[in-house]
Amino acid sequence: MRAVGDPIDVDVLIVGGGPAGLACAAQLPGHLSCVVVHQDSEIGKPVRTSGGSWVRDLQALGVPERFYQTIDEIEIRSDHQRSFHHMHHHKMAVLDITGLYQWLADLAREAGAKVYTGAKFQSTVKQGDHYLSDVRQKGQGDVQYRSRYVIDASGTPRAVLASLALGKRAERRGVGIEYEYEILEAPTNRAVLFVGNPVLQGYGWIFPAPNNHLRIGVGVIHPDTDLSPRDIIDPLLTPEFLQGYGLKLGARIQVNAGVIPSEPYDARLVYGRIIRVGDSANVATPTVGEGIRLAIEMGRDLGQRLCDCADQNSDRPLRNYQKRWQKRLLVQYLFGFWANRKIARYGVADWDQSIARVARLSESQLAGLIRCELGPKRMISAAWAQLKSKLLRAVS
Repeated sequence: MRAVGDPIDVDVLIVGGGPAGLACAAQLPGHLSCVVVHQDSEIGKPVRTSGGSWVRDLQALGVPERFYQTIDEIEIRSDHQRSFHHMHHHKMAVLDITGLYQWLADLAREAGAKVYTGAKFQSTVKQGDHYLSDVRQKGQGDVQYRSRYVIDASGTPRAVLASLALGKRAERRGVGIEYEYEILEAPTNRAVLFVGNPVLQGYGWIFPAPNNHLRIGVGVIHPDTDLSPRDIIDPLLTPEFLQGYGLKLGARIQVNAGVIPSEPYDARLVYGRIIRVGDSANVATPTVGEGIRLAIEMGRDLGQRLCDCADQNSDRPLRNYQKRWQKRLLVQYLFGFWANRKIARYGVADWDQSIARVARLSESQLAGLIRCELGPKRMISAAWAQLKSKLLRAVS
């Protein structure tokens, strides 16, 4: 029997109850004990992401349709240019974040994990082959866990890595805010991205969401600018702006705000038995900052690797986890981050030229650009399309 004050023994301690941490927990079998500690008082609240994703990925992940709104049109606007795309084969989705995260938490509990909310991770230290982690839990005070593995799914703070001086909080960050409204009148199948004035230091979005809701948001990069997204969005939402996009809105339901890493992909994910996943591992795409689908997939992959570790009595499978995601993201995110840094310096004329080029992209090219899937074939195809257009204009 454990004495009061003694450490609680678990196989896996997961710090962070977002999509990556919960997906990892849900993948673990019952014979591996798992605890998820999440500092918010409720899973999925407050909402910290706009919830953009892709239908085909959500279907592949088994996400029920009730948790997303399907989008089959994308409009992109700058001051003097407009790009409109029908998405027949690459439909986007906007997620019910709270519903999705709570569904993931239910899957984790069904797999045998204990999920604690109002539980703030404090620190961890290595003790032999295990780690001792201090957590302040609501209603229980200070609790100590002794675990074989600690998963850093804490997002941008990278709390576990920072505690062990293995890493630090992301220094370059995407900071966003959005207002969520009831829809009185608006297209519910169309997502809008807007750039240029007055969001010159970032970009904005208009996303129809489940439950007849609409989200209007703005994101910027810190420290590239010291502007607050709220300082941009409040003057933006004029009657003229709403009318220009054909929007009639009801009551404002909630304000969503969050931070994501906006840094180059770091291939190192494994530090002995400390492993990072999700935004802690920089999976948010550097093009538009979406990554929930990747976080779930990455979490499930890590969960399976931990199963393999137990079955093989070896940590070797963790190397395969690191290699897989390096192969998947490193080169693509290198190009994506280069584009991210470049467009952060754009002026109005630059954005107009860029949106004029985007208008000539095919559906698959646009999807690849937004998803940051910039493979050689797609880059060559897009470059040829741009060159052909320039040649035709020169001849004419």
